[in-house]
Amino acid sequence: MATTMTDPKILAAKFVDAFNAHDEAAIKSLTARDARLTAPGGIRLEGQEAVAGYAINWLKAVPDARFTVRDEYLSGPWTVQEYTFEGTHRGTLSSPMGDIPATNKKLVGHGVQIVRFENDVAVDVRLYFDLVEVLTQLGLMPVPARA
Repeated sequence: MATTMTDPKILAAKFVDAFNAHDEAAIKSLTARDARLTAPGGIRLEGQEAVAGYAINWLKAVPDARFTVRDEYLSGPWTVQEYTFEGTHRGTLSSPMGDIPATNKKLVGHGVQIVRFENDVAVDVRLYFDLVEVLTQLGLMPVPARA
């Protein structure tokens, strides 16, 4: 029996809506049990808890986080979204380099999210953003010496 899948554009919009509503349960429900995620900083995650937890980690660290899709491209089960992420770093952000305590600095970052959906859930998530830009905005990058 063939299964039908919801249009990936609708699924991607549901994920963005869940993120912007800070709805942890909805984020998890849109993530496959065997999902995979790659992100800057050498992040490679597997499993629903870990992959959904990555988004939730950002929401806890940036409680006013907002994800705005600027452009979107579709191909079969794949969505590609160019986005802007905005918010204020008010909580601890867990990272591969260790926990980053709140800096109370505003973040405005641009990136690309590529997601493949199967059976109405995200199975493969690939994030691309400028980690140096994020760390600079948080005041965590060394300031270049003046000549």
